[in-house]
Amino acid sequence: MTNPKPTWRFVLPLVFQTALILSIPAQAVYTHLSGQTVVLQTVPVDPYDLLRGYSQTLRYDISSAETLKLLPGWETVLTKQDNGEKALIDGTQLYVILQEPVSADNVSPPQAWIPIDISRDRPAELPDDRVALEGTAKNGQIQYGLETYYMPEDQRLSINQYIEETLVEAGGERPFVVEVKVDREGNSAAGSLWVGDREFRF
Repeated sequence: MTNPKPTWRFVLPLVFQTALILSIPAQAVYTHLSGQTVVLQTVPVDPYDLLRGYSQTLRYDISSAETLKLLPGWETVLTKQDNGEKALIDGTQLYVILQEPVSADNVSPPQAWIPIDISRDRPAELPDDRVALEGTAKNGQIQYGLETYYMPEDQRLSINQYIEETLVEAGGERPFVVEVKVDREGNSAAGSLWVGDREFRF
């Protein structure tokens, strides 16, 4: 007669899988609740094709390695190659230190935070007006998990129209910034998109 298998052998994997599924949104919720609000400056991908479809790929000024290599600490994120040269290799985890602009209070639209440093290790302590945003190098760009912005389909046309009007008024400049939350570990979560002086929160 075959002995019945202990119940825990079925329950334990189920609990583990459930915890794994819940851990991802739980991290985002934690970041939203505990994180500091930071404003990131976008850069053009296609300024007249910002929001088409259900999502849009965004780029930030701190997405570019060309921008970040001008910061102190850039050498710390490079890896020495077999030929002796140093390079930023895919998969490198790094932290960009952002500082709040001096006149950021009660300004609409909000002002973008300023990148002032970069490090392979997360700083143990930072002043209240600074955060360490975690990113990962990939194909010469730095990704922060903030590159895709989703929107409801029923608002797409009205948002596109507003964007086009704003771009015309701005004379081709790109007055878009994104508010994100950054927690103490450097994790981030997207908040709202500002187009000109109007905020879109999805």
